[in-house]
Amino acid sequence: MILNPVIAIDGPAASGKSTVARLVAEALGFVYVDTGAMYRAFAWAALDRGIDPASRPAVKAFIPQAAFRTHFDGPALRLEILGTDPAPHIRAERINATVSHIASVPELREFLVIRQRELRNHQPLVMEGRDIGTVVFTDTPNKFFIDADPEVRAARRQDQGQSDATARRDALDRSRAVSPLTCAADAHQLDSTHLSAQEIAAQILAFLQERGIQQRA
Repeated sequence: MILNPVIAIDGPAASGKSTVARLVAEALGFVYVDTGAMYRAFAWAALDRGIDPASRPAVKAFIPQAAFRTHFDGPALRLEILGTDPAPHIRAERINATVSHIASVPELREFLVIRQRELRNHQPLVMEGRDIGTVVFTDTPNKFFIDADPEVRAARRQDQGQSDATARRDALDRSRAVSPLTCAADAHQLDSTHLSAQEIAAQILAFLQERGIQQRA
């Protein structure tokens, strides 16, 4: 069976990976998948039901109750949890403060990784997150890791109206026991400190073109 191509884009918070991934997906005509939104959806749903996102037993028990689903909507992937679209809720400050905790629950990561891999059966993907190249799609040759100076990333979060500390999130993401944030050994590393999202996306698209992945006409 011929597998749909996957472009894996990883990096820490405020590295610019989400904007870059959207630009690359649009240019290629691939579906953009924000895996962080899946963990955020579970964080929101857990809080909505009074569940502690840092409690492994509670989160484990909640997974089958959450009725988590995905569906393709043109070039976008839509999420559903607790029978509703979580998108309006998942960027709130309380989600920023708890998503790293729930993302550390091994059973939730296993559950979501399975579903992330299943998406490849249906569409070519640009998937961004923190463990795409190291865990979800280790077989893809198209891995990118975007980073920037910590001070620059912190300033970007402030510009976005977010007050969560990037240093704290970095520490949690890099130190968790399951799927810690790290750069895959064969990933193409990009520094967005002094470059715009458009410039980083252009570098990725040029690299992909050399590998035979063309932009849509």
